[in-house]
Amino acid sequence: MITKASPSSDRRTRLQEIAKTLQRTMPSPKMELDHRSPWELLVATILSAQCTDQRVNQVTPSLFRRYRQPAELATAHLSEVEELIRSTGFFKNKAKHLVDCGKAVTERFGEQVPHTMEELITLPGVGRKTANVILGTAFSQPSIVVDTHVKRVAKRLGLTRSDNPDLVEQDLQQLLQKSQWTAVSQRLLLHGRYVCLARKPQCATCPVYRHCPWKEKGLQ
Repeated sequence: MITKASPSSDRRTRLQEIAKTLQRTMPSPKMELDHRSPWELLVATILSAQCTDQRVNQVTPSLFRRYRQPAELATAHLSEVEELIRSTGFFKNKAKHLVDCGKAVTERFGEQVPHTMEELITLPGVGRKTANVILGTAFSQPSIVVDTHVKRVAKRLGLTRSDNPDLVEQDLQQLLQKSQWTAVSQRLLLHGRYVCLARKPQCATCPVYRHCPWKEKGLQ
Protein backbone atom coordinates (compact mmCIF):
# COMPACT_ATOMS: atom_id res chain seq x y z
CA MET A 1 0.00 0.00 0.00
CA ILE A 2 1.36 3.41 -1.02
CA THR A 3 1.00 6.12 1.58
CA LYS A 4 0.66 9.64 0.26
CA ALA A 5 2.76 12.34 1.85
CA SER A 6 0.79 14.75 4.02
CA PRO A 7 0.48 18.39 2.95
CA SER A 8 2.68 19.43 5.89
CA SER A 9 5.29 16.88 4.83
CA ASP A 10 5.27 18.31 1.31
CA ARG A 11 5.70 21.82 2.67
CA ARG A 12 8.50 20.72 4.97
CA THR A 13 10.37 19.08 2.09
CA ARG A 14 9.89 22.10 -0.16
CA LEU A 15 11.04 24.51 2.54
CA GLN A 16 14.20 22.45 3.09
CA GLU A 17 15.00 22.75 -0.62
CA ILE A 18 14.27 26.48 -0.51
CA ALA A 19 16.48 26.84 2.58
CA LYS A 20 19.37 25.04 0.86
CA THR A 21 19.07 27.23 -2.23
CA LEU A 22 18.91 30.47 -0.25
CA GLN A 23 21.88 29.36 1.82
CA ARG A 24 23.90 29.05 -1.39
CA THR A 25 22.79 32.45 -2.68
CA MET A 26 22.96 34.15 0.75
CA PRO A 27 25.64 32.30 2.73
CA SER A 28 25.91 35.04 5.38
CA PRO A 29 22.58 36.87 5.82
CA LYS A 30 23.22 40.19 7.53
CA MET A 31 21.07 42.18 9.89
CA GLU A 32 20.81 45.53 8.09
CA LEU A 33 20.04 47.69 11.12
CA ASP A 34 23.29 49.18 12.41
CA HIS A 35 23.82 48.56 16.11
CA ARG A 36 26.58 47.94 18.66
CA SER A 37 24.56 46.45 21.52
CA PRO A 38 21.23 44.77 22.28
CA TRP A 39 19.90 48.14 23.45
CA GLU A 40 20.81 49.88 20.19
CA LEU A 41 19.25 47.03 18.22
CA LEU A 42 16.07 47.31 20.28
CA VAL A 43 15.82 51.05 19.61
CA ALA A 44 16.58 50.62 15.90
CA THR A 45 14.00 47.87 15.54
CA ILE A 46 11.29 49.97 17.17
CA LEU A 47 12.15 52.77 14.75
CA SER A 48 12.04 50.42 11.76
CA ALA A 49 8.25 49.98 11.93
CA GLN A 50 6.83 51.34 8.66
CA CYS A 51 10.30 52.62 7.76
CA THR A 52 13.28 51.35 5.79
CA ASP A 53 16.41 50.12 7.54
CA GLN A 54 18.41 52.60 5.48
CA ARG A 55 16.43 55.53 6.87
CA VAL A 56 16.74 54.21 10.43
CA ASN A 57 20.52 53.90 9.97
CA GLN A 58 20.62 57.58 9.00
CA VAL A 59 18.78 58.57 12.18
CA THR A 60 20.29 56.38 14.89
CA PRO A 61 23.86 57.78 14.97
CA SER A 62 22.69 61.19 16.23
CA LEU A 63 20.10 59.57 18.51
CA PHE A 64 22.71 57.31 20.11
CA ARG A 65 25.16 60.19 20.52
CA ARG A 66 22.50 62.14 22.41
CA TYR A 67 21.12 59.21 24.44
CA ARG A 68 23.73 56.51 24.96
CA GLN A 69 22.01 54.39 27.60
CA PRO A 70 18.42 53.41 28.48
CA ALA A 71 18.51 55.64 31.56
CA GLU A 72 19.38 58.69 29.44
CA LEU A 73 16.49 58.04 27.08
CA ALA A 74 14.18 57.41 30.04
CA THR A 75 14.56 61.03 31.15
CA ALA A 76 14.52 62.58 27.67
CA HIS A 77 12.03 65.25 26.61
CA LEU A 78 9.61 63.80 24.09
CA SER A 79 9.93 66.83 21.82
CA GLU A 80 13.70 66.34 21.53
CA VAL A 81 13.36 62.65 20.70
CA GLU A 82 10.59 63.40 18.20
CA GLU A 83 12.81 65.87 16.37
CA LEU A 84 15.68 63.39 16.14
CA ILE A 85 13.52 60.59 14.73
CA ARG A 86 11.01 62.64 12.74
CA SER A 87 12.07 61.27 9.34
CA THR A 88 11.26 57.67 10.34
CA GLY A 89 7.52 58.40 10.30
CA PHE A 90 4.95 57.98 13.10
CA PHE A 91 7.57 59.82 15.15
CA LYS A 92 5.27 60.85 18.00
CA ASN A 93 4.25 57.28 18.81
CA LYS A 94 7.79 56.01 18.31
CA ALA A 95 9.26 58.70 20.56
CA LYS A 96 6.82 57.78 23.35
CA HIS A 97 7.63 54.09 22.92
CA LEU A 98 11.37 54.80 23.10
CA VAL A 99 11.16 56.95 26.24
CA ASP A 100 8.81 54.48 27.95
CA CYS A 101 11.01 51.58 26.85
CA GLY A 102 14.05 53.35 28.32
CA LYS A 103 12.18 53.68 31.61
CA ALA A 104 11.11 50.04 31.62
CA VAL A 105 14.56 48.67 30.80
CA THR A 106 16.13 50.93 33.43
CA GLU A 107 13.64 50.41 36.25
CA ARG A 108 12.71 46.76 35.74
CA PHE A 109 15.79 45.24 34.15
CA GLY A 110 18.73 47.23 35.50
CA GLU A 111 19.46 48.81 32.09
CA GLN A 112 19.95 45.36 30.55
CA VAL A 113 17.75 44.33 27.64
CA PRO A 114 15.89 41.18 28.73
CA HIS A 115 16.54 38.02 26.77
CA THR A 116 13.28 36.10 26.96
CA MET A 117 10.19 36.50 24.80
CA GLU A 118 7.98 36.79 27.88
CA GLU A 119 9.97 39.73 29.24
CA LEU A 120 10.63 41.48 25.94
CA ILE A 121 6.98 41.74 24.94
CA THR A 122 6.23 43.58 28.20
CA LEU A 123 8.33 46.51 26.94
CA PRO A 124 6.50 49.46 25.33
CA GLY A 125 6.52 49.25 21.53
CA VAL A 126 7.73 45.65 21.50
CA GLY A 127 5.68 42.85 19.93
CA ARG A 128 6.70 39.36 18.86
CA LYS A 129 8.40 40.55 15.68
CA THR A 130 10.68 42.99 17.50
CA ALA A 131 11.29 40.49 20.30
CA ASN A 132 12.31 37.82 17.79
CA VAL A 133 14.76 40.24 16.15
CA ILE A 134 16.41 40.82 19.53
CA LEU A 135 16.44 37.16 20.52
CA GLY A 136 17.89 35.95 17.23
CA THR A 137 20.39 38.71 16.47
CA ALA A 138 21.46 40.03 19.87
CA PHE A 139 21.23 36.82 21.92
CA SER A 140 21.67 34.08 19.28
CA GLN A 141 18.47 32.33 20.35
CA PRO A 142 16.37 30.45 17.78
CA SER A 143 13.70 32.85 16.53
CA ILE A 144 11.54 33.46 13.50
CA VAL A 145 10.99 37.09 12.56
CA VAL A 146 7.75 37.57 10.64
CA ASP A 147 7.63 41.01 9.05
CA THR A 148 5.73 41.99 5.91
CA HIS A 149 8.42 40.43 3.71
CA VAL A 150 8.49 37.06 5.47
CA LYS A 151 4.70 36.92 5.56
CA ARG A 152 4.45 37.65 1.82
CA VAL A 153 7.19 35.20 0.81
CA ALA A 154 5.89 32.42 3.05
CA LYS A 155 2.41 32.75 1.60
CA ARG A 156 3.59 32.87 -2.00
CA LEU A 157 5.76 29.82 -1.44
CA GLY A 158 2.77 27.95 -0.02
CA LEU A 159 4.32 27.59 3.42
CA THR A 160 1.33 29.17 5.16
CA ARG A 161 -2.22 30.20 4.36
CA SER A 162 -2.43 32.79 7.10
CA ASP A 163 -2.06 36.58 7.07
CA ASN A 164 -1.67 36.62 10.85
CA PRO A 165 2.04 37.05 11.71
CA ASP A 166 1.75 34.92 14.85
CA LEU A 167 0.20 32.05 12.88
CA VAL A 168 2.78 32.40 10.10
CA GLU A 169 5.47 32.15 12.77
CA GLN A 170 3.87 28.99 14.13
CA ASP A 171 3.59 27.45 10.66
CA LEU A 172 7.27 28.08 9.92
CA GLN A 173 8.29 26.75 13.33
CA GLN A 174 6.54 23.48 12.55
CA LEU A 175 8.25 23.16 9.16
CA LEU A 176 11.80 23.86 10.34
CA GLN A 177 14.23 22.45 12.84
CA LYS A 178 14.67 24.88 15.72
CA SER A 179 18.34 25.35 14.82
CA GLN A 180 17.22 26.69 11.42
CA TRP A 181 14.72 29.26 12.63
CA THR A 182 16.89 32.37 12.76
CA ALA A 183 18.93 31.91 9.59
CA VAL A 184 16.07 30.72 7.40
CA SER A 185 13.70 33.49 8.46
CA GLN A 186 16.43 36.09 7.90
CA ARG A 187 17.01 34.74 4.40
CA LEU A 188 13.29 34.77 3.67
CA LEU A 189 13.18 38.38 4.87
CA LEU A 190 16.03 39.46 2.60
CA HIS A 191 14.59 37.46 -0.29
CA GLY A 192 11.34 39.38 0.11
CA ARG A 193 13.14 42.69 0.43
CA TYR A 194 15.25 42.35 -2.71
CA VAL A 195 13.72 39.66 -4.96
CA CYS A 196 10.16 38.66 -4.10
CA LEU A 197 8.93 42.24 -4.06
CA ALA A 198 5.34 43.13 -3.22
CA ARG A 199 4.48 44.86 -6.51
CA LYS A 200 7.06 43.70 -9.03
CA PRO A 201 8.61 40.43 -7.87
CA GLN A 202 11.81 39.57 -9.72
CA CYS A 203 10.61 36.12 -10.82
CA ALA A 204 13.04 35.98 -13.76
CA THR A 205 16.03 36.02 -11.41
CA CYS A 206 14.46 34.24 -8.42
CA PRO A 207 16.69 31.38 -7.22
CA VAL A 208 13.72 29.48 -5.75
CA TYR A 209 11.38 29.97 -8.72
CA ARG A 210 11.02 26.25 -9.39
CA HIS A 211 9.85 25.64 -5.82
CA CYS A 212 7.23 28.41 -5.94
CA PRO A 213 3.56 27.43 -6.39
CA TRP A 214 2.30 31.04 -6.46
CA LYS A 215 -0.25 31.18 -9.27
CA GLU A 216 0.76 34.72 -10.28
CA LYS A 217 4.49 34.08 -10.53
CA GLY A 218 6.10 35.30 -13.72
CA LEU A 219 3.05 37.35 -14.71
CA GLN A 220 4.25 40.77 -13.52
